[in-house]
Amino acid sequence: MATTPTPPQAPPKPTWDPRRPEPPFPWLRPTIRIRLTLLYGGMFLIAGILLLSIIYLLAAQAISTGNQPPFKIVSASDEIKVSSPDCPAINNPAGLTLTQFNSAVSHCIDLSRQTALDNLLSRSLLALLGLAVIAFAFGYAMAGRVLSPLGRITRTARAVAGSDLSRRIELDGPDDELKELADTFDDMLERLQRAFTAQQRFVGNASHELRTPLAINRTLLEVHLSDPGAPVELQQLGKTLLATNERSEQLVEGLLLLARSDNQIVERKPVDLAEVASQAIDQVHAEAEAKGVEIRGERKPAVVQGNGVLLERIALNLVQNAVRYNVPEEGWVEVTTQVQHGQAVLVVSNTGPVVPAYEIDNLFEPFRRLRTERTGSDKGVGLGLSIVRSVARAHGGHISATPREGGGLVMRVTLPI
Repeated sequence: MATTPTPPQAPPKPTWDPRRPEPPFPWLRPTIRIRLTLLYGGMFLIAGILLLSIIYLLAAQAISTGNQPPFKIVSASDEIKVSSPDCPAINNPAGLTLTQFNSAVSHCIDLSRQTALDNLLSRSLLALLGLAVIAFAFGYAMAGRVLSPLGRITRTARAVAGSDLSRRIELDGPDDELKELADTFDDMLERLQRAFTAQQRFVGNASHELRTPLAINRTLLEVHLSDPGAPVELQQLGKTLLATNERSEQLVEGLLLLARSDNQIVERKPVDLAEVASQAIDQVHAEAEAKGVEIRGERKPAVVQGNGVLLERIALNLVQNAVRYNVPEEGWVEVTTQVQHGQAVLVVSNTGPVVPAYEIDNLFEPFRRLRTERTGSDKGVGLGLSIVRSVARAHGGHISATPREGGGLVMRVTLPI
């Protein structure tokens, strides 16, 4: 009796919901708009109260000054004597008619009022200037406090841009727009880190799985090639297959190293770039002699904190490319190391074909070469400069390339000390 196959089960629904739950009273949420409104509204209210209080005190003082009599009668026995320091015209009323005396008194009163108003205006302007300085300073401090979470988000974004996906903002405080932005950014970083980790794990696992059959193929080919009775055609085919297998092994090793170099370097040790460059030159010395390429340059001590194996791969890939992509006759490669502006610098320059400036960026792409979309020669697998760039970034540095006059390139690797 045939059994009915059970239909495949539906995949489970994702438990992560990007939508935030709605609060029970959304209008009570302390948003940035409400906080800024209360903050600056309160500042204006306090400033207005202070200004009104100051104006009230100054006006009271001005009114008190304006109510003082403009003159004093110092004697009234036989002849009226008047004393007024502000209005000398009425100090001698005997020589004035009644109309002139009244006019002089009115003018003196107007002058006293004008003096009080001028004092009120000048002191009010000084009070306003002082309040403005205090308001700007207080507003600047408050704006910095309100916008400080943005600075924290920016610093975390810069750290993430430096290939440190493990950083998180983890912003605390009121549940406002800035906290929502920080939480969303943290969720995005979490998903990005999982995606990058899964990608690197896949590349690493795939590369490891490919190494075993390639090693078996190389062993079988070497065994058949060691047979002296094998036909010439079979030996030639075996050599071709062995070269192809070796190229595949180089590709797998390059993929493994590229997946490893994309990670941030956790364990760091002191590494001298001069020693690393010398070891790379020793490994390429035989190939350079076979091609007639001279390797020269002064290598000064430049100690950095990093992974010695990966840093040696930087120097080895750059020197190998400089030797392989060189002129047929009288070619040279110059390798220098030094410390400049607090950073360790490795420079590899060489003679070679003319490289257009617009082709520089393509050289750092995987499986890309000059004027070719994909690799198609026996000079490598096309991962050398990609590995160099990834290793430099993992160490917090960078690499730049500039064309030389007459042909060739100048590769400059800068690493923090």
